[in-house]
Amino acid sequence: MLSIDRTIPDSEICKKATQLVAEISPTFLCNHCIRTFLFGDLLGKRDGLKYDRELLYLGAVMHDLGLTERFDGEQRFEVDGADAARAFVLANGLPNEKAEVVWDAIALHTSLGIASRKQPEIALVHLGASADVLGMRISEILSETVEQALDAYPRLSFNQAMTELLVSQVKRKPQTVAFTWLAEVGRGCIHGFISPNWRDMLNNSPFAE
Repeated sequence: MLSIDRTIPDSEICKKATQLVAEISPTFLCNHCIRTFLFGDLLGKRDGLKYDRELLYLGAVMHDLGLTERFDGEQRFEVDGADAARAFVLANGLPNEKAEVVWDAIALHTSLGIASRKQPEIALVHLGASADVLGMRISEILSETVEQALDAYPRLSFNQAMTELLVSQVKRKPQTVAFTWLAEVGRGCIHGFISPNWRDMLNNSPFAE
């Protein structure tokens, strides 16, 4: 059985990213971000992909920065997080080309059907997060390895805690969730929640037909 901790990149920038996420995130969220890397990395190896593990780690471990108090801005959380992560990696010496990969990986990590078509570092952040949240492709990872990841980085009532965090985002900035999956969070979890739909947008356009 592989040692989970030994699979995590230990470059200086990765250590700093881990420290940042651990300092500003609730533990359940930090653990989710690390599991996202572990599962994405395992699926990447299973699929025989060639990718930069450091870039994958940076995208995965920081993919929910926009859900933290420090980086919760006025955009949808994926973009707030992507902006914060790009600024962080640039400040720590990552070349601009690689910083853009980190930005894309985070901004697109909830984009079903899009992220998986991008380059491996971007696709694997999406796949790792999807495996950890929804169980997508989790059956393709050895059950013993999954259990080891959960033992090292436990879920800590993830389903409830993440739902509460997302609901707070929707309540605070409902204007950012129109036509996104967070609108479904609002409709499913917030009594009386209303988000613009396709017909609303058409009816408010300046065109008669």
